[in-house]
Amino acid sequence: MPKNLVWALLLLVVDFNGCFTEGLNNTSVSTRPDVVNIASILTFNSIIGKVAKIALQAACEDVNSDPTILKGTKLQITLHDSNFSAFMNIMEALKVMETDTVALIGPQSSVLAHVISHVANELHVPLLSFTATDPTLNSLQYPFFVRTTHSDLYQMAAIADIIKYYEWRKVTSIYIDDDHGRNGIISLGDQLASRGCEISHKAPIKPLATKTDISDVLVQVALMESRILVVHTYPQYGLDILEVARNLDMLGSGYVWITTNWLSTVIDISSPLPSKTIDLMQGFITLKTYTKDSKLTRKFASEWRNMTNYGLSTFCLFAYDTVWLLAHALDSFFDKGGNISFSKDPKLQALPGEMLNFDSLSIFNGGKLLLQEILNVKMKGLTGAIEFSSDKNLVFPAFEVINVIGTGVRRIGYWSNSSGLSTITPEKVNTKPSDQSSSSELLHTVIWPGQIIQKPRGWVFPDSGKQLKIGVPNRVSFQEFVGQSKDSDSFKGHCIDVFTSAVNLLPYAVPYKFHSYGDGVKNPSNTELLTLINSGVYDAVVGDIAITTNRTRIADFTQPFVESGLVVVVPVRRSSSSTWAFLKPFSPLMWSVSGIFFLFVGAVVWILEHRVNDEFRGPPKKQLVTVLWFSFSTLFSSHRELGINSDRLIPLSLPEDYEKALKDGPHNGGVAAVVDERAYIELFLSSRCEFSIVGQEFTKNGWGFAFPRDSPLAADMSTAILKLSENGDLQRIHDKWLLRSACSSQGTQFEVDKLELTSFKGLFLICGLACFLALLIYFVLTIRQFTKHYPTLAESTGRSVRSGSLQTFFSFVDKKEETIRTRSKRKYSEGSSSMMNGDDASIDNYSNKRDMSLNASK
Repeated sequence: MPKNLVWALLLLVVDFNGCFTEGLNNTSVSTRPDVVNIASILTFNSIIGKVAKIALQAACEDVNSDPTILKGTKLQITLHDSNFSAFMNIMEALKVMETDTVALIGPQSSVLAHVISHVANELHVPLLSFTATDPTLNSLQYPFFVRTTHSDLYQMAAIADIIKYYEWRKVTSIYIDDDHGRNGIISLGDQLASRGCEISHKAPIKPLATKTDISDVLVQVALMESRILVVHTYPQYGLDILEVARNLDMLGSGYVWITTNWLSTVIDISSPLPSKTIDLMQGFITLKTYTKDSKLTRKFASEWRNMTNYGLSTFCLFAYDTVWLLAHALDSFFDKGGNISFSKDPKLQALPGEMLNFDSLSIFNGGKLLLQEILNVKMKGLTGAIEFSSDKNLVFPAFEVINVIGTGVRRIGYWSNSSGLSTITPEKVNTKPSDQSSSSELLHTVIWPGQIIQKPRGWVFPDSGKQLKIGVPNRVSFQEFVGQSKDSDSFKGHCIDVFTSAVNLLPYAVPYKFHSYGDGVKNPSNTELLTLINSGVYDAVVGDIAITTNRTRIADFTQPFVESGLVVVVPVRRSSSSTWAFLKPFSPLMWSVSGIFFLFVGAVVWILEHRVNDEFRGPPKKQLVTVLWFSFSTLFSSHRELGINSDRLIPLSLPEDYEKALKDGPHNGGVAAVVDERAYIELFLSSRCEFSIVGQEFTKNGWGFAFPRDSPLAADMSTAILKLSENGDLQRIHDKWLLRSACSSQGTQFEVDKLELTSFKGLFLICGLACFLALLIYFVLTIRQFTKHYPTLAESTGRSVRSGSLQTFFSFVDKKEETIRTRSKRKYSEGSSSMMNGDDASIDNYSNKRDMSLNASK
């Protein structure tokens, strides 16, 4: 009978039996098998493979000895060695699938996990890996892949937070050029970018590289400016990289080495390390998966020491938890009616030829149900809580931040996905937010390579023998700031001295050469000069470069070394001062037109506001006063300049041109004023005392040196400029080039040109008269009001009476007008009431007399 027909009959029998059973009981009934086959593919001779093999076997023994977990069913695990070969890994995976295996633990590397996942998808066999950390394995492309450790996405987020915390901006990444290395570094780049940092140089190392290959890569790294090195590789290659780095003198001070958890794995498993090996990693920062200390973990650690001489790493714990995770999922699988059954894959049956025997490869019918139960497991393991999020990642990712120092390691902090960096354990950081927020210290002190405590700068000038090409404007005016020597290509001036002094303060050598920009006939455009930085013509620009908003979009600037801003300079003209000098800014016609115009505006405002604003309503007298007050308050309010038409602007280049144009004046072909930056104008005025700055600065900015965007040299030069300012060198350079004393002897001759009291006599007279008239009117009205309320006292002429009257008058003046009005109303009311009472009494008397007359007549 053909094999296909036999399989068809068997499947028909199984389906019929299932339908029959379902019809009888209306529920799925599962028969738990005596043995369930699982398998693992490891690289036995690798650091992780050696300990993972022990951990997996120990976990299976513990599961099988616990009758409550699988209720009599035993786990049978077969271990397969890939022997560092991708081909052997694939063949071992196919071999595993021939043995009715319901789940596969492994493979170790992310590269092989990508390949084996396709087999797992086809045959519906869940693939659980505690070492394949490539973030892309979480994609929908690999539905049967389950990662039982934390993705490299979280490691890279932790490293990015460390970079950000120490305020470094650029890093160099060293990695193995395979799926594991590339995808991990891509995640690092994304995480850094979200924090304003970047990978400035990538240094891929080919798989199975020799030390010579590694040396070729690290030589290029040593020539880069970044000294922040992030190493993402495998444990077996990591130590080779460090040995080569030591030979290239890259492990000393100035370098920062940050590694993913491969280094902590080497330290944990191989502990104690030989002194020669531990010397390679002094001052390194590495990550280690955080596991909460528990009674269960301590018990396993004690048992581990009896099982092997290898140290206990977190990969051992994850391997152990993976078996228990699978056991819990299988228990739930059987409880829900799952059966261990397989069926032939029609796709494999359709393959032509008999080169390979595919008949033994079968689809696990319960694979989808088992996968679902794996993702639904919630348990406590050696690594803590085991639970999957909606994106198939383990929840609560957290790491320890480790500093390698001396003969061991020192924990300097923690990182968790929920709280970031902290010196508090992840489970406590959320319960003590005030402790963390009260301190800016997110990590404890680090001992860096070279046994230094001070945070390394993180970069140096590239040691490539190349000089910085620095563009310098070739000015034809104000060469005290920057000027080129006529006899040579050298430059001199205030800006040049500040730059060279700042470079001398840098703790590293910066070779550079000045390059002239401009034709020497007219001053060049500094904005055009800055654009040459972006095009790569110049590495920096030094000169009188004003820092403006538009220019900061082109380049990064240092701390300003000269404060500047636009000012106006005009000739100083003496004129006689008089009583009515304050009227001179406006002509009589202008004063008249201004007054009429503002009265007109007041009338318009009154028309517009009369019906809606209570302030503009009331008696005509009050409304007239309001209009006049509004008009004159507007007249004396301050208003702004709107600008000058471009056709009135005349470009001038040389200080001599400034002087001649100002002296000629606008009526003789010159100008009324010159607008330029304060630094130029102060130098211009230092030897020309007949001119002066008027008004305030239009703008406020400074001069700085320009560098390419994100250049670390800009920050270091800023620090150097601040040091020059603090130690007084910046002022000494200023005095050397810009201090002039030509006007010091003439400083008093212009005092007569200042406005004195005489100039404002008329203004003070007007103000005084206005105040006197206001007071006179006020007293007249007040006396009139007083005589109305106290007529008897006002008419008295006796001395004592006059004394009392004067005292009463001052008391009257001291009272609020509202009180006076209230009192007047009350007296009026009382007088009216008395009159009414008197009338009533007269009427009563009349009535009584009338009654008496009537009685008498009777």
